[in-house]
Amino acid sequence: MQVELLGMSLVFVAAAGIAGLLIWLTSVLGPKKPNPTKDMPFECGEAPFSILQGRFTVKFYVAAMLFVIFDAELVFLFPWATVLEKLGWFGFFEMMAFLLMVVAGYAYAWRKGALQWA
Repeated sequence: MQVELLGMSLVFVAAAGIAGLLIWLTSVLGPKKPNPTKDMPFECGEAPFSILQGRFTVKFYVAAMLFVIFDAELVFLFPWATVLEKLGWFGFFEMMAFLLMVVAGYAYAWRKGALQWA
C-alpha cells in the first residue's frame, strides 16, 4: 500500500514540477514585445462592434446553473443503465425515485420562470 502511494506521489510531484518549470521558462525566455495591436480585444477574427462595459444579466447565470445541475444529475443514468440487470427491481425503483426528484426540480424551475428567456 505504501509503495503504491509513494509511486503516485512521485508522479504527481514530477508532473507539478515539469508544469511549473515550463511556465517559468516561458515567462523568462519568451519574447516581450507589447504593441497596441496585441492589446486590442479579439472576437472571432473580427474587430468587436463595441466593448461591453456593463454586466451580464442574471438570465445567463441562471441558465448556466440549471444546465450544470441537470447535466450533473443525469450523468448518473449511464452507470445505472450498465448495471441495471444486477440491481434488479430495487435499483429500478431507486432510479425512478431519483428521476422523480430531477423532474420535480425541473418543474419547480419552470414554474418559477427560470426557463423563460424573454
